[in-house]
Amino acid sequence: MAKIKSAYFCQQCGYQSPKWMGKCPSCDGWNTFAEEILEKEDTAKKGEWRSSSSQKRATKPRLIQEIDPLSQERILTPDAELNRVLGGGIVPGSLVLIGGEPGIGKSTLLLQIALQLSNHKILYVSGEESEQQIKMRAERLNQKMPFSGEDIGVASGCYILTETSTQNIFKQIETFQPHLLVIDSIQTLHSSFIESGAGSVSQVRECTAELMKYAKESGTPVFLIGHITKEGGLAGPKVLEHMVDTVLQFEGDRHLVYRILRANKNRFGSTSELGIYEMLGDGLREVSNPSEILISQREEDITGIAIGATLEGNRPLLIEIQSLVSPSSYGTPQRSSTGFDSKRLNMLLAVLEKRGGFRLGAQDVFLNITGGLKIEDPAIDLAVCASIVSSYEDVVISADTAFAAEVGLGGEVRAVNKIEQRIGEAEKLGFKRIFVSKFALKSIVVEQFNIRIIAVGKLDEMFEELFGH
Repeated sequence: MAKIKSAYFCQQCGYQSPKWMGKCPSCDGWNTFAEEILEKEDTAKKGEWRSSSSQKRATKPRLIQEIDPLSQERILTPDAELNRVLGGGIVPGSLVLIGGEPGIGKSTLLLQIALQLSNHKILYVSGEESEQQIKMRAERLNQKMPFSGEDIGVASGCYILTETSTQNIFKQIETFQPHLLVIDSIQTLHSSFIESGAGSVSQVRECTAELMKYAKESGTPVFLIGHITKEGGLAGPKVLEHMVDTVLQFEGDRHLVYRILRANKNRFGSTSELGIYEMLGDGLREVSNPSEILISQREEDITGIAIGATLEGNRPLLIEIQSLVSPSSYGTPQRSSTGFDSKRLNMLLAVLEKRGGFRLGAQDVFLNITGGLKIEDPAIDLAVCASIVSSYEDVVISADTAFAAEVGLGGEVRAVNKIEQRIGEAEKLGFKRIFVSKFALKSIVVEQFNIRIIAVGKLDEMFEELFGH
């Protein structure tokens, strides 16, 4: 009998070792190695997906001028948010990996797309749910589709296959010839050429390689749903992200209604775009104007609230920043932030105390970005400072005021990029004035806006305009 070879793989990064190791030399993870059985020495079986109609192409060098460009048009989905994130639609022959926390809406999103593309044959392969479970979800989505608001009825071209063996899946693909393939999820598939269990590093890598070969040879786009680790990264070897064309991350708190879809990698478009969804009882609804939702409607003016103009990708957003400053009841003041970097909050508090003269050393400071968003844009520094001082001084900031600038350690107000888009978004939503850095006025034409632009160079100038001191 042929000897079966085995090796040890790091379950976090995919590093291979002939023996067990306590610490991975690649990712420095402890106790992450597990033994997996490698494939037998049977190279005749190798080949997994083979197109029956295509002949083997000659692999000779060609001039770049002689190569025909990609002439196939992208597949436009009814979901404008997904089209934006993918760079203008689904590219034929692309391999897209989408990850996110359990229950965030990955399967719901792709099932909605599959149900909406009625003029395409879509094969939805599930290794986690039964046909009846998927049917129940489809009926819930079919009541009224969030994208179009219409009942699909029986017009959908979505076919369901519950299978985990890649060989059986490819047999169905040969006879079915789908226009789009969805795999839910890649960790549940297994190939007979690899003898380790489903979800192991070698199985995930082998199954992805087979699907990638199928996508490139047949020109069929393939969507893969991937699990994530407890740290938030995609589960499986890191090579999995290198093999696919696009990596999408579905983010958001499961207990909140808003979800963000962003591209961490995209070979066919920009990674700076993002899509925003609202989770409803009948599925995900795309949010075309998220600024109106992220800014809460208030019946009365409250201190400690400021509106900051930020950019998520190329999309300008106006977000609400809430602060609460109160005397500390304990020996050490508390500093807590939700959706904002706590180290940057401490830096801004130090700037306010040193450069602004506000005695915040004995105060508890709580900061919250509404909507469950996590913001890393330094352009909201000015809004954070205004929000904190508003709560500290117990003075209300006018609801028609926005802020868009970075704050330096010297108390200076610094310019930020794409200031015209930020000002235009504030004007579109009905704001009357916006605070920006005076150094940003060099690159914009003030007369083109119908909003009052207040240019400041130091924090003191902003506080004088806002609070009169």
